[in-house]
Formats: sequence, structure tokens, C-alpha cells
Amino acid sequence: MISTMNRREFIAAAAATTAGGLLGAGGSFAGKLVLFSKHLPDMDWRRLAQNVKGAGFDGVDLTVRKGGHVAPERAAEDLPKAAAAIREAGLDLPMITTGLLAAAEPAAQPILSTAGRLGIPLFKPGYYKYDFVDVRRELEKAGSDFRALAELGKRHAVAVGYHNHAGYLGAPVWDMARVIDTLDPKWVGYYFDVCHATTEGGDAGWKIAASLAAPRIKMIAVKDFFWEKSARGWKTRMCPLGAGMVDWKGYFRILAAAGFAGPVSLHLEYDIPGKGAALEDNTLRAAAADLEFLRARLGEAYGPRASAERPR
Repeated sequence: MISTMNRREFIAAAAATTAGGLLGAGGSFAGKLVLFSKHLPDMDWRRLAQNVKGAGFDGVDLTVRKGGHVAPERAAEDLPKAAAAIREAGLDLPMITTGLLAAAEPAAQPILSTAGRLGIPLFKPGYYKYDFVDVRRELEKAGSDFRALAELGKRHAVAVGYHNHAGYLGAPVWDMARVIDTLDPKWVGYYFDVCHATTEGGDAGWKIAASLAAPRIKMIAVKDFFWEKSARGWKTRMCPLGAGMVDWKGYFRILAAAGFAGPVSLHLEYDIPGKGAALEDNTLRAAAADLEFLRARLGEAYGPRASAERPR
């Protein structure tokens, strides 16, 4: 946890930023700005909630997967406890991140039925892989498994958002679009990631992918990157929001035009220095800085809060 002095400074800075108009800058955006809990793995649920709240977020994107904040095999027992700790802190829990790939998995029913009972509206599944032996057959198998998983989610009133993660099936969006387009848009859509869309598609490719997915985007992941040449060749280097190649202004214009108002999950995939408590402190500071950037870009695309424009 943040040290006593640092924590006071951190909360004071966050409060000052909010009072200075940070919330107003993106105030007309109705979605929840949440922090991906993966980045604070050693915090228990209560401490996680307190620190995420202190950083200025609206809620948590909670990991319910192997090595996450809730172990899949203990979802029925522990997810209600985690949800209670998060909500008692005044935060929302609009989504969970899982590793689920099929409805037949032992953890699928407990996770989704518990999420449904708790009123958690969205979940992210795991990642399907191409073996590059017969990609058409591999896509058909993944599509079949995903349909059954989506149907299980629907049964428990939990919608699924498919993550277009670079290197996995569905990264170009087009291959999974042929599956998703056949399913009920109320319960099935995209967990769209513009960073990975830019990695996969470059300048025009991300725009095509975002425009294709926009009507059915359930939630989004936000992160940034740039290409870097090393001794081993070109590779992606993750970085803070605004320091990379993602066209945030153009992207949020597309989302605003589509009326997107779902959860926005902030990811901190870049290197953050420190160990133990120092790493947690630095992670929260990085999250607060990215959140400020995020709110400003949302404000530009969605417009200022109407109440802020009225004379006082």
C-alpha cells in the first residue's frame, strides 16, 4: 500500500485534479472508467478497492482466472466476497476478466452463474489460438466453443465481450466477426482493444476494425505502444497513454459517433519500476496519470458535462 505520507499526497493530488475539472472534462461520457486488477496482484480485495478508489477510478475490472484476484475454482465462494469489498468502497464492478474458453469447463457454470446473481453484467473470455495447421477448421472449432460459452452467459444474464488481442484468433476482428455477427447483440459483442488493433492493422487497419466492431462493442481496453527496433528486430514496446502510436482522438470520435457508453478498462502493460510497496505506489501513480489523459480525450470526443456549461 502507499506509504502514509505518499498516500496523503496522492489522494490530495487526485482530489485537486478532480476539483480542477478532470471529471468534468469527460463528464458526458456515461461509461465507467475501471482499473484492470491484474496490475495490483498482491492486494487483497479490500485494499485493492481502497486504492483503486483513491486513484480516482469508478470501478474495477476484476480478474477471475488462474493467478487472479479470484481463483476460478473458488468463484462461487470468493466472487461474492470480492464484489462486496469493491462495492462497499463505493466502486462499480461492471466486468470480470476470465480465462474461459468453453461452456463445458468445470469453472464456467460457477463463474457465470455467480456473476449473474451478483449483477455483474459483462465478462471477458480467454484466448483461442491458431495452430496454423488448418486455420478454417481451427476457426470453426473456436466459433463453436465461443457460441456455447456465450449461450451460457446469456442464460445467467452476463454478456460476453470478445477481446481482439494481437497474436490470437480474432486479433484482426474479421475472423471472429463472422461468428459474432450471427449471435444476439444484446449478449454478445466485442471487448475492443485499439492498441492491439493498431498493432495488427496499422494506420488504416485499426479504423476498419473499430468501425466494424463499434455497433457491438460492450467494453474497451485502453493501452498504448510503439514499434521499437532492437538487436533481435522490431518489437512492440508498451508505454503510457499518449506516448505511443494509438490515435486516441480518432478512436474516441468513432466510439462517440457509435454511442458507446460501456466500461473502459485501463491496462498498464508498460514497465513500472520498484518492488513490493514501492511498485504498488508507482503503479497507482502511473494509473492516475493515464486516467487523467483518458478523461481528457473522452472529454474532447464526447463533450463537456452539460452542468459545467451552465452559469452558476
